[in-house]
Amino acid sequence: MEDTAKQDLVFLELRRKLQSGILFISGDIAREGADVKVESQHDSLLNIQTADGSYQVNLTPGVSLVETSRQRSPGFSERGSHFRLRLRVEQESEAPRSVIGRLRVNVTYSFQCQSCGSMVLQDRAFGRVLPLPNGNWNALVDDWCCHPDPFANRKLLPRDGDCLLGDTFILLARDISCEQTLTREGNLSQKASAEQKRVSKRVMLSCTSCSAVLGEELSAEVLKFYITEILVKPGEDGGCDITRLSLEPKSDSIRQRFLEQTLASRLVELSSAQSIFRFSIQTPDSTAVILLWLLNTDTLVASFPGESFISTVDVHPREHQSCQAVQAVKVLYVLCSDSKLKDVVDVWEKDISVHPLPLPQSSCEELQKLLMSSTSRLPAFLRCMNSYQVAYMRM
Repeated sequence: MEDTAKQDLVFLELRRKLQSGILFISGDIAREGADVKVESQHDSLLNIQTADGSYQVNLTPGVSLVETSRQRSPGFSERGSHFRLRLRVEQESEAPRSVIGRLRVNVTYSFQCQSCGSMVLQDRAFGRVLPLPNGNWNALVDDWCCHPDPFANRKLLPRDGDCLLGDTFILLARDISCEQTLTREGNLSQKASAEQKRVSKRVMLSCTSCSAVLGEELSAEVLKFYITEILVKPGEDGGCDITRLSLEPKSDSIRQRFLEQTLASRLVELSSAQSIFRFSIQTPDSTAVILLWLLNTDTLVASFPGESFISTVDVHPREHQSCQAVQAVKVLYVLCSDSKLKDVVDVWEKDISVHPLPLPQSSCEELQKLLMSSTSRLPAFLRCMNSYQVAYMRM
């Protein structure tokens, strides 16, 4: 795998359940062990002092460093040094919920294109907000039905006033308000292959303003929107966006941060509700792109990028920098396009416990780049685990 970003100068990973953590400091700023001093100035503030300057990490409330238990791991190399930390966790923080976890009945919502902010659907209230069956439910019908499949050739579709919740999408009944805001796309040329013609039966829905794919048209009356492509706002409070998360740092694009946080929150919800930890990220035609293994959900991470110090003003050596530790999930992943790992991909594809998560093709590609960038920024000794690459997705 090619590196897509320079390794972070400082990387901090904390585990709240284990009440421990690891701090890595690059050899670029920690040339000798004596150059580094790690201390807790006061509750929830970690100070890292090096010869080139100081780095401050604001921890979440209720998390602090147990200073007397800090141990530096043996050995120091030119690549950097790392420290083992012991924590005190006095209160747990809840993971932010995705839009699927926050939609409610009898609340008026407006739907916007995430890419450009254009209004797609306005003033929609739902009498019923219901979850769809598990993504593998169709494959299990024969195991618990003693008669022919009663659901064969039948789709679960919403009625007027319904909102049906999938793993990565929502189903809504079409109304007249979307006629001017959505564009239907699904035609192929006469020379298209048989497989392309089969896929072409899927009618994609795009934003009329910016042409971003938002979802699909399942029938003349039913729309499917992916949660990675839309913003949902309560109608009574246009300034309160239930899918808006803290979009930082500014060096990342808003789109990347939205995608990362939306999917990380959804992975936590699925693992908590259904005890699912292995996922197959797929395109709408069920082509697997990424195999994802959710490893930890109790992680806090903080880092300072290697390209430069972060500041809104001119920065000089020895000037202190600070950042906020954020909740994150730690994942292992495999890219299905990697021919060297074909055996791993084949095993996962045959395992019914692997949960499919469909996303638009463009979002699958964005997620792949996001994971690769996260991996390349990690210290070398943290980047892989057996056949899998390691990445962190911030919430």
